[in-house]
Amino acid sequence: MYTGTAVFDVLLPSDSRSLKVKRSYVRPVVAALRRFEVAAAEVGALDRYGRAELGVAVVAADPGHVNSVLDSCEQLVAGRPELELLAVRRRLHGEDD
Repeated sequence: MYTGTAVFDVLLPSDSRSLKVKRSYVRPVVAALRRFEVAAAEVGALDRYGRAELGVAVVAADPGHVNSVLDSCEQLVAGRPELELLAVRRRLHGEDD
């Protein structure tokens, strides 16, 4: 069994000056990520209006499948025109960890 995680550090549009507006940008992205059958949530920068950290976790029997799913998630976040992807932190955990 292999698990993979990714944390996406994203910059939100300048009009996200309240947590309500921030949620209006983050919630659709998290919902779109969940279509890849991953666990997804906002995991960091919770009190910062212009930034968000989105976390994704996936479990699979094959490390190639884990990487493929994380690649798809990264492409989805990077392709959102309203967000700017600043950084991605990925980890793969295998049976030896």
